[in-house]
Amino acid sequence: MSIVKMNKINIIGLDGIKTDLLKRIMDLGVVEISSQDSKLTDPEWVSCVKKDGNEEEVFTFDVRISQVSEVINSLEKYDTSKRPLFNTRKPVTKDEFIKALDQNDHVIEKVAKVLELNKSLSELCTEENKTEAAILSLKPWVQYGIPLNITETKYTNIIIGTIPAIVNIDELKSQLFNATDRCVMDVINSDKDQYYCSFICLSEEKENILELLKQYGFTPVTFKELKGTAEENIMQYENILKDISVKRDAVENGIKELVSFKEEIQLYHDYLVIERDKIKILSNMLKTDTTFYIEGWIPVECREKVQKVLDEYQCWYEFKEPQEGENIPILLKNNSFVAPFDSITELYSLPTASNIDPTAAMAPFYAIFFGMMLGDVGYGLMFALGCFIILKKFDIEGTFGKMLRVFFWGGISTIFWGVMYGSWFGDGLVVGAKYLFNINLPISYLWVDPLKEPMTVLIVSFVMGLIHLFVGMGMQGYMLIRDGHLGDALMDVGLWYLFIIGPILWLAGGMIIPGSPLPVIGKWLTIAAAIGLVLTQGRAKEKIIGKLTSGVLALYGITGYLGDVLSYSRLLALGLATGVISSVLSLIGSMAGGIPGKLMFVAVFIFGHTLNFAINGLGSFVHSARLQYVEFFGKFYEGGGDPFNPFTKKTKYIKIKEEI
Repeated sequence: MSIVKMNKINIIGLDGIKTDLLKRIMDLGVVEISSQDSKLTDPEWVSCVKKDGNEEEVFTFDVRISQVSEVINSLEKYDTSKRPLFNTRKPVTKDEFIKALDQNDHVIEKVAKVLELNKSLSELCTEENKTEAAILSLKPWVQYGIPLNITETKYTNIIIGTIPAIVNIDELKSQLFNATDRCVMDVINSDKDQYYCSFICLSEEKENILELLKQYGFTPVTFKELKGTAEENIMQYENILKDISVKRDAVENGIKELVSFKEEIQLYHDYLVIERDKIKILSNMLKTDTTFYIEGWIPVECREKVQKVLDEYQCWYEFKEPQEGENIPILLKNNSFVAPFDSITELYSLPTASNIDPTAAMAPFYAIFFGMMLGDVGYGLMFALGCFIILKKFDIEGTFGKMLRVFFWGGISTIFWGVMYGSWFGDGLVVGAKYLFNINLPISYLWVDPLKEPMTVLIVSFVMGLIHLFVGMGMQGYMLIRDGHLGDALMDVGLWYLFIIGPILWLAGGMIIPGSPLPVIGKWLTIAAAIGLVLTQGRAKEKIIGKLTSGVLALYGITGYLGDVLSYSRLLALGLATGVISSVLSLIGSMAGGIPGKLMFVAVFIFGHTLNFAINGLGSFVHSARLQYVEFFGKFYEGGGDPFNPFTKKTKYIKIKEEI
């Protein structure tokens, strides 16, 4: 449960060592270099410093990175080698990285070659699309036997075009015949949208006929620069498509030949990213004619190794405690069990420096609730073994890697609760053994069967929910005491503890310990806590009436706690959903008899439990998180922190291992 303590760091050095120093700071990867734009509006700073950086050079690197990314994407399309299930960064040492770059002079040439081939491929695709569009536009006119370039003779005009399909074509012919008997109309083709028609008329009647045709939605069609009939032009275009296909195959083969250089090009991409970032970070710095100024943040535990580098380059520097109200970047540090659950906290929001890291307190509850909601040994094994194998085989990093570890622990919890509930793919394992092999498996619940005794599980769910809420309230009390507000902790947390515990003992104490004085104790605790809340919850008000009124109204807050506790009924509800669906699957699978029935059972078992696992696994993840975010965090947590963003090598394809 730790937010890493940060120090502010200020560095001043000579301009000549700036490049080498930034390289060393990047290698360390523990210093966040903050933007200094605000100082450029301060008259005291503007008079002696100016903003560092070269935006044009950064832009140049961005263009090159974009081009290399395009090349990599192209090569991946034509890479037929077997790909891993998950893409991970390839680990290389710093020396291996440098050596590979020194031997990679030909990579730039390969990048340029692929870009040229991509350009050719793009041009061919454009030409192909244009040709196919031309063919589509000509196909309705295949039966039109007049060359498309002939639109008139000495005495006649030839008009071709389209008429909407909603038009009564017979009515149009009748109107045309009434207008003139010296016009020949031919319906060449038709589809669901329109008719394709040609008209041959005397030249002096052309305008009158066009005027008539407009009334029926006629749209003239022209084929500029085309000679011969539509059928002849389609044949020419199809020959063009064949030529394009041959050229395209040649270009694609050229790209395929360069696939073997993909890893080298990926390394070059990451090299460009590193160099770009070195130049880009300059815009966060200030400079004079001979010096530079850096301001940022550093974890206190990393001060010594940064100090060693700064001393080596004879820089002036100072480490300062952050001032109150400063926006301090947040870095969480937890043990190996808790650390993966940082991802759950981050999905909500990082804490601020004045708050507390809730992850250590949240992690065991999240795992327990996840397991209760899924509650099946088979599903737990699928989660735990699946995540374990993936993590063992692949070097998964970042949030996804953390989530896999969360699901691993969730799977372990699911196995535990599955044993408690006696659920092995619901009753699928027992039914399957009996139905398929006539074997009676001695599998039973270790604690309770939720389908037969749901009230027992519901009561335990409420008890666990109450404990969860009490821990959240305790976190709030801890923060108040930490900040020197002991009285507030007693009045705003302690009294609520008593006001929640009191009614429970009052109403249920006799059932907990028959014949004990717990109900009497609970009664007086409730009365004392209620009086205390009435007298203290309105203390911020100025007048006595306001204080008492606010105090009385505060008692209504007990309904909020009651609603929170009821939310934990989902621990039972989702567990029942998993079990009921599993039982239904067993029932459906065992309905038929004989060999077909056994095959049906196996099919239903595999498909049904896979679907049930996916749906209820997702539900367990979501609802476990909801209980943390709404019920637990709501008692003490304020998010809004900004993540610590150190200046480091942010590579995509390789992971550089360095000894510092």
